[in-house]
Amino acid sequence: MLSSPSAVLAVEPFDQLWQVRLESLLAAGRAAGADLVEVFLERTDAVGVLAEQDRITSVSPGLGRGAGLRVFLGERDGFVSTNDLSDPGLLTALDQALGMLGLERSAQVHSDFEGLPALRDFGRLKADWLGRCPALGEATDRLLEGTAQLGRHGRHLQVRRGSYSRDWQEVLVAASDGTFARDIRLHQSVGLNVLAADGEHRASLGRRYGTSGRPDDLREWDAEAAARDLCASTGTMLYADYVEAGQWPVVLANRFGGVIFHEACGHLLETTQVERGTTPFAEQVGEVIAHPAVTAIDEGLSDGAFGSLSMDDEGMEPQRTVLIENGVLQRFLSDRAGERRTGHARTGSGRRQSHAFAAASRMRNTYIAAGPHTPEQLMASVDRGLYCKTMGGGSVGPTGQFNFSVEEGYLIENGQLTKPVKGATLIGEAKDVMPRISMCANDLELAAGYCGSVSGSIYVTVGQPHIKVDSITVGGR
Repeated sequence: MLSSPSAVLAVEPFDQLWQVRLESLLAAGRAAGADLVEVFLERTDAVGVLAEQDRITSVSPGLGRGAGLRVFLGERDGFVSTNDLSDPGLLTALDQALGMLGLERSAQVHSDFEGLPALRDFGRLKADWLGRCPALGEATDRLLEGTAQLGRHGRHLQVRRGSYSRDWQEVLVAASDGTFARDIRLHQSVGLNVLAADGEHRASLGRRYGTSGRPDDLREWDAEAAARDLCASTGTMLYADYVEAGQWPVVLANRFGGVIFHEACGHLLETTQVERGTTPFAEQVGEVIAHPAVTAIDEGLSDGAFGSLSMDDEGMEPQRTVLIENGVLQRFLSDRAGERRTGHARTGSGRRQSHAFAAASRMRNTYIAAGPHTPEQLMASVDRGLYCKTMGGGSVGPTGQFNFSVEEGYLIENGQLTKPVKGATLIGEAKDVMPRISMCANDLELAAGYCGSVSGSIYVTVGQPHIKVDSITVGGR
């Protein structure tokens, strides 16, 4: 049975009352010889709903509660997670983390730790968010409205699916460097997917929308407009010809087109990759790594965006981080461990899926900035090429090699869009493709996404304006 939001909120909130317990824990870790001790407390209330055709086929509630403890000694760290938030449970986790570094807690606690400051409570004004979200009955009604709209606007649809997720999270972060901060996060997303078939013709497309910090998000979702847009694209792609393989100029659409930059280049600008020695850009700060048309930004500030946050999972407030400016690499995204091991200053980018993961340097809202051109000017500059309106799935190698499918594509001939084509895959390597992004349009838009890496799956935003890549390998038939 799903518990009510009020019941969840009534269970031991993370607040100033935790200060004495946490100070004792941090002091014990410092007295054992740790350079820094960090505690991450978390409580979650999540639900996922799946609709297939005109029925709800799955409801997946989830409640969670736990802590992650990390200790640092020089460049090394030890991390342990636990669901036992009692004093003995937390001390056991601390002992295990200390033991990873060869340290042992002493019965006599003497350290230079001077205690925690007043709590920075970013969650105080967000206390009603969970209660304001749609109840399960309202959420299922909206989702079924979406699949019904697909049936009204689509043709030859074999499968109609809708999905909704709501993830509420309360966190408290305390560390022996004086960090003491609390936050409440809320993410909601809704998606539609279809499979169309007519004889030998097939097309499978999807759309997903997501926001953070907006309890009324699902209520404001325009199910009919979303269904109409998806069905129009599916109808077009159902009878499209297969694309011809080759080396082509490509125009990538805005919004989710930014997934390629995120995957192929953004990860290479996280200190996690510098630590591993897997980024080709490790020693290139201040050097040209992209075309002068490219400026790339990562930030956690855009209102309502999936990757926005009041503080990261190490208690640091977010900032606007310019990664690449006019083609020149400016800096890397860094967390606590990254700063200690690489020297790159923290950027408010320490993120984790849950208390079960240690934070790592991760992206937030990552995008290529708008340029001076119109999308029409980008098209007009291409004699024969490919327009990628929406991107599908793909894979990325450890040093930036990538391949991504094009979900909806069109030929560009003599500067004009002509016939739709399917089966295209973009293949390349970040260090080769970045210098070929020669034009950026003035229509920057963002899109919600999920990112998996060493600290689990997190909410992110990808984005860009329309961009032109002068040459890229296009896989096809």
